[in-house]
Amino acid sequence: MPDSLMPSAPPALWTDPREARLAIRQGRHTGWTANVAPGFVQGNLAILPADWAGEFLRYCQLNPKPCPIVGMSAEPGDPFLPMLGQDLDIRHDVPSYRVFRDGEPAGDVTDIADLWRDDLVAFVLGCSFSFEAALLDAGVPLRHIACGAGVPMYLTSVPTAPAGRFRGNLVVSMRPFKPADAIRAVQVTSRFPNVHGAPVHIGLPHLIGIDDISKPWEGPPTEVMADELPVFWACGVTPQAAIRMARPPFAITHTPGHMVVTDIRNAAVAAL
Repeated sequence: MPDSLMPSAPPALWTDPREARLAIRQGRHTGWTANVAPGFVQGNLAILPADWAGEFLRYCQLNPKPCPIVGMSAEPGDPFLPMLGQDLDIRHDVPSYRVFRDGEPAGDVTDIADLWRDDLVAFVLGCSFSFEAALLDAGVPLRHIACGAGVPMYLTSVPTAPAGRFRGNLVVSMRPFKPADAIRAVQVTSRFPNVHGAPVHIGLPHLIGIDDISKPWEGPPTEVMADELPVFWACGVTPQAAIRMARPPFAITHTPGHMVVTDIRNAAVAAL
């Protein structure tokens, strides 16, 4: 797509993460969080019973690229995550949650207060939405934001390191770039290892088990133009693939593309 035809990015949806969370809590925003409170860290969510939480923590430690932990419950049953936001209540502050029963998705909901239990432990993992403001500031266009959509995500053939009952293949998110922009994207995102950092693969999607790039595992498709390369980042939806393999009796995640918006500035997690 010629630059002159590239749609311009829409204005940010809330610049203050607390205002964004309030809108989510009140049901005024239930959609994608791409371009919500840009410049602030967003997170993927995984909530598990306490007797599964230790194995999941180990899984994240063994797979820091897709599962970088930025916050977790201080105690089982505690829904508040003050290290991520003074008022952040994980029961209400995500636009859409996915409920799993015996490892199978059982539906998406916009609030989990009636599902919350005293034995639940919440994990918030770094998300690639966090570094998108830095990409835009560097002049790197992001088509999914310009189009008001989420990113496509793919289940690859790349195995993750197993931990107890948790195992499975890597999930990646994809953004298309012209070659020069792809190089710049590598440079920019390398500064943010706590939110997935540099890409894990560029071009040739079949080499990581993606046979049809027009058919994502999650999220909407994004067209890759003839003069563009698909660039793939490790994705925090990887735990959802692991949950399907481990089959815990109960779990809650975010619906892909609908993230936890935190008060942590990207600069605070930048390596440089």
